[in-house]
Amino acid sequence: MEEKQLPKGNHKITLSSRKSAIITGVNDVLSFDANEVLLETEQGILMIRGDELHVNRLTLEKGEVDIDGRVDSLTYSDGAYSKGGESFFGRLFK
Repeated sequence: MEEKQLPKGNHKITLSSRKSAIITGVNDVLSFDANEVLLETEQGILMIRGDELHVNRLTLEKGEVDIDGRVDSLTYSDGAYSKGGESFFGRLFK
């Protein structure tokens, strides 16, 4: 069986009291609204779900994102995100 190797890089999540997150190793912000933030990271696609989510700071040159709000879940997907074709959720829940 072949093992998947995750890309090497400096990806880190610091979550404080489920209210504030600092994320490094971010390549792109794919989408965001008050209930969900979708990030492309060095370790795959990261979906952050919660309530009243707000992207406070975005520095793609450094690969850093700060998010405030109530964080309910963090979910990774190894698949690539595409705006057309099969949806992200379709690939995530196969």
